[in-house]
Amino acid sequence: MAETKEQNDREFPGSGPMISVRDLRVSYGGGREILHGISFDVQRGETLVILGGSGSGKSTLLRTLVGLEKPTSGEVWIRGKNLAVITDEQRNEIRKHLGMSFQGGALFGSMTVGENVALPLREHTKLEESTMEIMVRLKLDQVGLAGFEDYLPSELSGGMKKRAAVARALAMDPEILFFDEPSAGLDPIIAAGIDQLILDLKKAYRMTIIVVTHELASAYLIADRMVLINKGDLIAMGTAQEMRNSKHPKVRQFFDRVAEPAVAQELDYLQMLTEPATKSSSGRQGKSR
Repeated sequence: MAETKEQNDREFPGSGPMISVRDLRVSYGGGREILHGISFDVQRGETLVILGGSGSGKSTLLRTLVGLEKPTSGEVWIRGKNLAVITDEQRNEIRKHLGMSFQGGALFGSMTVGENVALPLREHTKLEESTMEIMVRLKLDQVGLAGFEDYLPSELSGGMKKRAAVARALAMDPEILFFDEPSAGLDPIIAAGIDQLILDLKKAYRMTIIVVTHELASAYLIADRMVLINKGDLIAMGTAQEMRNSKHPKVRQFFDRVAEPAVAQELDYLQMLTEPATKSSSGRQGKSR
C-alpha cells in the first residue's frame, strides 16, 4: 500500500530509534528468500552488533540497511524516512549521513590513501581543495594514519587498510557508521586495535554504529546490544549478558561454538574411514620389525 506524504515524512522523536526495521524480507533471483520477516530497532548513539554464521543472511541485512539491496517487502526506516517509498533525491541525501567500512577495505588501488579518503568529499561537496586536504589529514589522524596521505593501498598492511577505509567512511562526518567484518583476516593484536578504534569513535562522536561480525571477542567488547541471525531469521536480541544467559538452543549453539549435527556426523564418518587405515599401517610397521 502506498503511503501518504504525511506518513512518508514522519520523523521519529529525538529519543526514538535511528534505524527501525519492520518485517523485512529480501529475496534473490528465483524467489529464494534470504531474510524472513526481520524486525528490530537501533537506538541513537547505540552500537549494535549483528552476529551470525556464514550464509545466515547478516551481510544481506547490512546491504539492505545501507540501500544496496531492495527489500522484497517490509520497511527500513533511517532518520525517520522509509527507504522503500522515498525519492532517489531523498535516498541520496540520507546516504550522505551514512558511512560504510567494507570487509576488505575496498580502497581504490590506483589512488593514494589521501585520494581515497577525499573521494566522498569530491563527490558530495563543493569544498575548496585546501579544505579537503585539511579534512583528509584530520580523518587519517583520527584512525592513527597521520602522514600516510601519499601512500598507495598496496603499501599498507592489512590493519592499516582497514583504518584507511574507516577514515574514508568518516569523511562526511556520518551519523551512522556501518562495519562489515572489521576484524576479518587480522591477527588478534591488530583486531583489538580496530575494536578500540570503534570504541574511540563512539566516545568521540556519539554516533550510531552497526557492526556485522562473527568474532565473539569483538562483539563482547564493542556491543551495546547484539542480534543473532540464523538462516534468515532473527532469533535473539539483547545485551551481551542477556545473550550469554539465553536458553535458546540456536543461541547456545553459536555462543558455545557447537558444530551443526550434520557437520559432526561428517567428521565422525571421516574419522571412521581414516582410523582403520592408520591401524593397518601401524600393523605393517610392526611386522616389518
